[in-house]
Amino acid sequence: MSLRPRHVRTKLGELNCHVVDALPEGAKPALAVVLSHGFGAPGSDLVALAPELMNAAPRLAEAVRFVFPEAPLTLEHLGMAGGRAWFEIPMAILMGQQRDWEQYSLAVPPGMPAARRALMSTVAALQLPFQRIVLGGFSQGAMMSTDVALRLEESPAGLCLLSGAQVAGEEWKAKAHARPSLPVFQGHGRQDAVLPYAEGERLRGLLTGAGMPVEFLPFDGGHTIITEELEQLAAFLVKRLDER
Repeated sequence: MSLRPRHVRTKLGELNCHVVDALPEGAKPALAVVLSHGFGAPGSDLVALAPELMNAAPRLAEAVRFVFPEAPLTLEHLGMAGGRAWFEIPMAILMGQQRDWEQYSLAVPPGMPAARRALMSTVAALQLPFQRIVLGGFSQGAMMSTDVALRLEESPAGLCLLSGAQVAGEEWKAKAHARPSLPVFQGHGRQDAVLPYAEGERLRGLLTGAGMPVEFLPFDGGHTIITEELEQLAAFLVKRLDER
């Protein structure tokens, strides 16, 4: 099947977003999938995933709208033209120094509450029930998606975490226990030098410890997204459609 998805850039809530779907004009999606990019990437960074996921599982083209929010902060001051961030990361951590992951996993990063409010406004602007919204993202975007998924008034349809990690550990742990049936897909590279594999395992432990069903895909690779991960993510999204 030759897909020609529609791609528009629009503002949803407080954030500019790239919206991609192959639905008939004016049709409402059965499921909206909100995927947030990582630190330093442009807002368009993950947009190419939409047609890849639709090709991997054609049912997604018939029923899903993909939304890719642009993080609120610019990183022009760091010389990263077009780069954006959900919250600042200390320079020492960016330079590979002072990475006390135990401490970092427990702290609420400065700027995260403001980013959470912005992402929640985008979710609200979709005007869909939470059980028809899947949240997800890559790296820092996965952190934001987890934070929002645990704080919405009701559980979303699913959570997709690509190379993510735990932050705000005490807050997340308390809130995760109220979401024991939230389905999660999580992938992480064993050679990840940015967010170490052990941090992916720490996050998985928090989620499974709260009772969440987590599909976990470890893979040989670094801080990236691989084809097998996309195929499993597509299958995960089809399951969310089936559960509607």
